Amino acid sequence: MEKYSQYRDRGSGIAPFLPVTTPASVPARIIGLWLLAFRLPLFVVYGAVYFLLLDYLPLPAFLRKLQLWTLLAIPGIWWVDLQLDGVKRGSLYQQPPSRFPRERAVIAAQFTSPIDALYLAAIFDPIFVLSYPETRKVKQVSLFRAVALALAPPTIAVPRTGLTTISAILEQNPHRIVAVFPEMTTTNGKAILPFSPSLLSSPADVSIFPVSLRYTPPDITTPIPGAWWPFLWNLLSKPTHYIRVRVAEGVTNTSVATNGLTHPEMSAEALATAREDKDHLTPEEQRIMYHIGETLARLARNKLVGLTIVDKISFIEAWSKGQK
Repeated sequence: MEKYSQYRDRGSGIAPFLPVTTPASVPARIIGLWLLAFRLPLFVVYGAVYFLLLDYLPLPAFLRKLQLWTLLAIPGIWWVDLQLDGVKRGSLYQQPPSRFPRERAVIAAQFTSPIDALYLAAIFDPIFVLSYPETRKVKQVSLFRAVALALAPPTIAVPRTGLTTISAILEQNPHRIVAVFPEMTTTNGKAILPFSPSLLSSPADVSIFPVSLRYTPPDITTPIPGAWWPFLWNLLSKPTHYIRVRVAEGVTNTSVATNGLTHPEMSAEALATAREDKDHLTPEEQRIMYHIGETLARLARNKLVGLTIVDKISFIEAWSKGQK
């Protein structure tokens, strides 16, 4: 993989866009073929029924979560280690409600796999949004779109319609959580990419929770777009998968007050427009973005890197040429 050395982070040497492979013996491959043959029809049929029918029904949140856990159980995802950062095991019940994402909150999640969105939906039932570079606006999307984004080609094109802000979404849905993938594209889980400024459209009184998801085996990460078959093989041919989930303490967007944009008569859209008029991030905004990124990197046991979504697009072009 030396021909892709230019897509390694200069400071750390990390290559966040290369796919992860897990060696397997011949017996393990034979067992994997049997598991794939058994699970694939169940996974496809159940997934189609959920996303084409059940997801559109006005079902209670707990019932939607149960259906998603059933979908996750088919490939053997039932072993999840969920912990709050800095909280000892067995003491979760002693923590205040504000320590965990609940209604009217924002999740800033690491983005590595289609399973990210499925798991977040099964736990938090959030509203998913897409972020874009150099704009604080976001686009609200369905769970299926959020899942598919993990295997979609990265893009820096900002749509002309359908954009909104996190503040506006929470204003319209005061009892929901908004899930953001601020890196804007997937990695192999070995690094955290620079963020979109979309998190800065959060209200000052809303907590932003960094959430890290790490997978064992790590080969169900999808840094390469369109690699549906390798993903399904890695997902369905293993007996089970382990997810390590870490949730950091929430932080607030103090830059709103610092920039003097907290006038009570200003709507969420007006606030976003006022912020968009600034052509760069203020020192306070930079501090908030760095703090969330650094926290997410610490939770994921990796590092912040300088490679961006633009580098990912360039890497995919080089990777596609190299596979021909």
